[in-house]
Amino acid sequence: LQEYERKSKQIDTQHAIARSTAINRSRLEKIKARQEVIGNIADDSIAGLTKELTNEAKSREFITKLIVQGLLMLLEDHVQVRCRACDDALVSGCLGAAAAEYSKIVKAQTGATKSCTLSLDKAVKLPPAPTGQPGPSCLGGVVLACQNGTIIIDNTVDARLQLVLEQAKPTIRHLLFHQSN
Repeated sequence: LQEYERKSKQIDTQHAIARSTAINRSRLEKIKARQEVIGNIADDSIAGLTKELTNEAKSREFITKLIVQGLLMLLEDHVQVRCRACDDALVSGCLGAAAAEYSKIVKAQTGATKSCTLSLDKAVKLPPAPTGQPGPSCLGGVVLACQNGTIIIDNTVDARLQLVLEQAKPTIRHLLFHQSN
């Protein structure tokens, strides 16, 4: 009789372990599938941004806004702008407009007259666009540096996209997965 009870408990324990393992495997598969969907959203976003930034007018306006936002965070008098080597001409063309917009915003918000000297960093360049090969890459945008490079604002498309995806992750999860908890 004791042998039977022991075997019965052993079989019950094995069933409980198997059930728990199956539940955990199911949960892990669900998490993996959700991560895959979020990864696909990131890939689609990159493709959409890349397509949008091929338009020179949109790209020029976008780069100017990125520079102005960085300047408003720094509030410095002399700032170096870093970009990809292929974007040198585009970014150079945006520096004057960005400095003027910065001065205008500071004047409107504070009443103070503040100007900024922008220069293109010829020594430090951002990595080139993604090619599918391993290694660093950059979709575009700018990095602003001042105080001999000790203060840096990363306003690249990659950094902005990562920030948005991280901040929007709860909303994305809710929109896509809230029914199937």
